[in-house]
Amino acid sequence: MSVLDNFDSWKGFLKGRLQQAEENGINHDTLTNLAAEVGDYLAESVDAKTPEEEVLKELWSTASEEEQQALASAMIKLVQKHD
Repeated sequence: MSVLDNFDSWKGFLKGRLQQAEENGINHDTLTNLAAEVGDYLAESVDAKTPEEEVLKELWSTASEEEQQALASAMIKLVQKHD
């Protein structure tokens, strides 16, 4: 099963990568920029597998660059809270 098959698995995967980045001294702004790059890739190249991913993809595709940065920052906050 891929981490993209289940939204909770996806959030857990992202949380792990976020923790690794923070442990290596990557700051919040850099993380947000990286998250935005990942968002661009996912929106353009990956089919949504869950309703949550479909909503995120549609939001991302209609958002301005500034709004995408806000979405990326919000996604970071979401996975930081994920248990």
